[in-house]
Amino acid sequence: MRIVGIDFGERRIGVAAADDRLRIAIPVETVEVKSDPVADIVKVAEDQRADELVVGLPLSLSGAEGPQAKRIREAVEQLSTRLTIPIHLQDERLTTAEARRVVAVGKGGVGKDAIAASLLLQAYLDSHRPV
Repeated sequence: MRIVGIDFGERRIGVAAADDRLRIAIPVETVEVKSDPVADIVKVAEDQRADELVVGLPLSLSGAEGPQAKRIREAVEQLSTRLTIPIHLQDERLTTAEARRVVAVGKGGVGKDAIAASLLLQAYLDSHRPV
């Protein structure tokens, strides 16, 4: 099973993937958005041989959905018509801020977008781990 995390930004898409045992999310790459970001994500899913996608949902600190969350939901709708794999939404509050801290202390080599993707994917993996 290959689960891929997506941090979907306006200019860049952070990509992370779960390890083979679905325990650890690993930052993979950052993809520059071209003219069709949905097509870019479809290509990432195909290149990564994803069995499932986890897409970050940007919520406000209160948990409310704003314009960015609406944009992500619309993109996920488009993705679901172009991919036959399950697509999950994951709360990504504070992942970008945490990713900036990781990069600032020199632990990142792949960039904050891929690190943010790994943080949201890790939250998903942790919340779906059997107890």
